[in-house]
Amino acid sequence: MSVPKASDVLADHLRQEILAGRLAEGSALPVERTLAASVGLGRQTVRDALRVLEIEGLIVTKPGRAGGSFVRRPDAATFERSLQSLVSGRALRFHAVLEAREGLEPVAARLAALHRTDADLEALEEHARALAASVGDVATFLQRNVDWHVAIGAATHNDIVEAVVNSLSRVILRSTEIDDFTSETTMADTLKAHDRILSAIRSRNPDRAASAMSKHVHVYREMVEVLDVPDEISL
Repeated sequence: MSVPKASDVLADHLRQEILAGRLAEGSALPVERTLAASVGLGRQTVRDALRVLEIEGLIVTKPGRAGGSFVRRPDAATFERSLQSLVSGRALRFHAVLEAREGLEPVAARLAALHRTDADLEALEEHARALAASVGDVATFLQRNVDWHVAIGAATHNDIVEAVVNSLSRVILRSTEIDDFTSETTMADTLKAHDRILSAIRSRNPDRAASAMSKHVHVYREMVEVLDVPDEISL
């Protein structure tokens, strides 16, 4: 019979308390000595449990006299770290990430067209201008391209879709610093595709937004296949 480690049992208990909201975000956990005494475990066991929660992004540890372990509720960054761990830990292929993106981003564009606010539209247009201004500067163009896709995710007002779009976009960024992806022609084509998507979102046309985004991400995946880009993702 497999018996779980005491540190895993404690970590699971604290995890459930945090996720259920019984430990409020920003609240301090008892210091190691007090926590160890309250649960009848050694301080090293408590330390191991807290390390697990810190890796998961559920607590943050601050050093110093006013420091300690503080509760942090999961957010998009937590999901992004988990996705990056999955991609690197399971050695997932670049094509798998692109297939997931090709399925999701048209949905994000559709939701953005349906739910975007004036502030969302202003942010998208600002990112579009910044992207156009960065043509010729590869590193900046790639980063601003990601910023634009992240803004699409935010405009969906759907936390799950936003978190996945953000995570996939940042994973893809780490695999696109390839000359053929950053030629002037490719940059110009990207700007045109973004204009079509943004026009549909601006006019609140979900079908056109989804169609334009689907074509955009599909063309990108086709380019990967034609160029025979290495399928390894480096994070």
